This record gives sequence, structure tokens and C-alpha cells, in this order.
Amino acid sequence: MGMEGKCLDGIGNVEEIPYRRIMWALLAINAAMFLIEAGAGLGAKSVALQADALDFLADAATYGITLLVLPMAIRWRARAALVKGASMALFGLWVLGATAYNAFSPDAPDALVMGSVGVLALLANLFCVLLLFRFRGGDSNKRSAWLCSRNDVLGNLAVIVAASGVSATGTAWPDLAVALIMAALWLHASIQIIRQAIAELRPSPATGHG
Repeated sequence: MGMEGKCLDGIGNVEEIPYRRIMWALLAINAAMFLIEAGAGLGAKSVALQADALDFLADAATYGITLLVLPMAIRWRARAALVKGASMALFGLWVLGATAYNAFSPDAPDALVMGSVGVLALLANLFCVLLLFRFRGGDSNKRSAWLCSRNDVLGNLAVIVAASGVSATGTAWPDLAVALIMAALWLHASIQIIRQAIAELRPSPATGHG
């Protein structure tokens, strides 16, 4: 393996093992939270919770892909980031569709479940963000992991606000509004990741190849 595989974006081999351990921890946390929040979202009839659960599933997949391509050359990691960026865009579009579908439902979600699970999800994602903070400026693959966790914190805060709105109004509109915000965050992050990955895949001016 060449130097590029051993030294990741200026982060030496001495930090590769801690980063791998962090990725495994994040994968486990996000997989567990997906199961918890998916069940809660379906039970509470909350589109925002279901969207956030899907976000945990996407993040678990993101961390798994990151672990897979971590020892590979930059071009392979950039290709993996492209896949993740495209997946985030698809999730965002799915949430838009689910929000439009549920806009015609007369039932309001369970605000207490929304708020309680939202707080639990926020604590989990804050822990993930703290673990990833030192690696936030890496290549597109590492940046995608950072953006996922950062956006999740914003999404969790929005879910908690939506729970308060549902409790105050007795309607589903605050829940649907937050789902739309989360979809917008995903779409925005996917564009950032895809742009950086494409830039990393372009041939180097100095060598004429990646």
C-alpha cells in the first residue's frame, strides 16, 4: 500500500486506529437509535420522527462505508462519498414525498413520544458530534460523516420544537414542517458532499491523473 493509503489527509497513521474505533462506535449508536426511533415514529404517527429514524439508518450506512474505504486511495474514498451524497439526496426526496402524503391526514402525532425520543436522539447525536469534531476537515468521505452528525443535531432540535408545536396546536403541521426542514438539510448536505467528491475525482493538474 502506498503512502496515500497510510496517511489520510494529513492525519497520520497514529490517528487512523482511533478514527476506526470512533467509526465503529458511531455505527453501533446510530443502528440502535434507528430501531428505537423507527418504532417510536410509527407508533406516534410522526413523520419527523420517521425521517429522523431514516437519518440514523443512513448514518449507520455512512459510517460502515467510511470504515470500508478508509484504507483505500483518495479516489476510492471520493467515489464512496458520491454514493453517500446521492443516497442523502434520495432520502431527502423520500421525506418530501412522505410529508406531502401525510399533509392530508387528520391525525396529530403523539407530542409526548416525539419530545421524549427527540431528546434521546439529541443526546446520542451530540455525543457523535463530539467524537467526530477533530476529523471534520478531512476528505469528502470524512466530511460526509461530520456533516451527517452535525445535521442530525439540528434535526433533533427541530423535532423537539415540533413536539412542542404539536402539543400546543393539536395538529400535525409542526411535525410536517420539521420533516420538510430535515429534507432540506439532507439535500443541502448531499450537494456539498457530491461537489467535493467530484473535485477529488478530477485529474490532478500536476500529474494529469488522480
